[in-house]
Amino acid sequence: MKRTNLMITLAFSFFITYGQVEKSIDSKITNVTVFLNKAQVTREVKTRIEAGKSDLILSGLTSQLDPASIQVTGKGGFLIMGLRHQQNYLNEFNVPAKLKALKDSLAYHQRNLSLEQSQKETLNKEEQMLLSNQKIGGTNQNLTVAELKAMADFYRSRLGEIVNNRMKQDEKIKSINELILRLQKQINSESELYSKNTSEIVISVSANSATAATLEVNYVVANSGWYPIYDLRAVNTKSPIQLNYKANVFQRTGEEWKNVNLILSTANPSQSGLKPELYPWYLDFYNPAVYSQYNKKALGRISPAVQSETMEMEKDMVMTEEAPAQSMTELVSMVQTSLNTEFQIALPYTVASSSKPTLVDIQSHEVKAEYTYSVVPKLDGDAFLIAKATGWEDFSLLPGEANIFFEGTFVGKTMIDPNSIKDTLAVSLGRDKRIVVKREELKDLTSKKLIGTNKKEEHSWEISVRNTKTEAITITVEDQLPVSKNKDIEVTAVNTGGAKFDLVSGKLIWKLVLQPNETKKMVYRYEIKYPKDKQITGL
Repeated sequence: MKRTNLMITLAFSFFITYGQVEKSIDSKITNVTVFLNKAQVTREVKTRIEAGKSDLILSGLTSQLDPASIQVTGKGGFLIMGLRHQQNYLNEFNVPAKLKALKDSLAYHQRNLSLEQSQKETLNKEEQMLLSNQKIGGTNQNLTVAELKAMADFYRSRLGEIVNNRMKQDEKIKSINELILRLQKQINSESELYSKNTSEIVISVSANSATAATLEVNYVVANSGWYPIYDLRAVNTKSPIQLNYKANVFQRTGEEWKNVNLILSTANPSQSGLKPELYPWYLDFYNPAVYSQYNKKALGRISPAVQSETMEMEKDMVMTEEAPAQSMTELVSMVQTSLNTEFQIALPYTVASSSKPTLVDIQSHEVKAEYTYSVVPKLDGDAFLIAKATGWEDFSLLPGEANIFFEGTFVGKTMIDPNSIKDTLAVSLGRDKRIVVKREELKDLTSKKLIGTNKKEEHSWEISVRNTKTEAITITVEDQLPVSKNKDIEVTAVNTGGAKFDLVSGKLIWKLVLQPNETKKMVYRYEIKYPKDKQITGL
């Protein structure tokens, strides 16, 4: 008896020394700050702490939280002694209602499938029994004609019923299998959004006496974030542009953010509707490659000069794009912190753990815009309506895709990249077929001649622009002359047709004002001279 009491005392002492009272606690997600590629989740806990030391276990959390990001604060007469994070491979997430219904339906149809398969097997065994007992009365017993007829009728009738019933069973089994396959695919799709295991935060506390406690737990999770999307709406060419700033919020953590206070932070733990751009048009001599041993060794290597030149070309080729119902944008406030911008949503939001993002309206702005047309007939014969917006710098825009609407019609998409925009945000509003543009080479003024040791080429082009609209327009026409990269190739602009000419890039730019039904033509001409024994690339 004494030995038993001693063992109990030692066990109790061991528990007091090395273990503490454990208590599971419930929590609720109240706030979520969503960054561009992660999110910080805030949970609130209200519980009662008993006197002494105890471990409060906050379970059912996503396994994707960052343990280093866990923060715990509390209110009440107790001391927070420490915390730790641990994975729980025995406790899975509470399956959401939709996924649970799918799994219940799958189990029901799997049971039906087993039943139908059992009934088919019973029919198969009955058929085997009948076929194995066709010899009635033994081999030496003679049967009357009536008896033989009766037995034949029986076999024919019963076997026929078995065959018909088995065909019906096969149809049922096939139908159930198809339904099970569809359910399984849907379940697999939904289950991918939930972790196979959960995790726990264990908070060690100490209190001199029993007390009520309120805890706030913060942690950062992966597989979440948001990205901007914009709507650019123009009613006509005389109205400002309506810029609607939206966010696609996504999370695949397995947790449900239900009716939470949402904050979006800019921190970061087949035919295009875009106007084509002209790039420098370079000419050079054609030098066929000679595949000598030396050249083979040199293959794949780029000289520093050529590499630098290529980088400069790539840099030049970077394109810069420039009393209704109450809207959610009226319930969003923007806060500019020291380093980032935060959008605080006034109404609670629910963001499900899903493969599809949740769209959140952030802000709506009116932006002053000037409307003009632009055309690059060498690349595309259509004229593009361009809206040049100013004053966008105050809206804290991020790079993102924009949907363009003009006169109430969706006309295409573009990209907004504030990092590459200067003072004016240029947005292409699509093609206008009412502006007719033609570009053709004037054959009579185009020639090739040999002059001594050189070859001379003359090229002439005519561009005509006609305005069939009922109102005057302003249009920018762009074309180009070739640019020489070799001192032996001479390019001369004989006639630029009144265009603004950039000698470095070779660009020709005309700015025209066309009245209704007015047509204007521009003719430009250039010459190229180079040694006659050379071939030019790029022409």
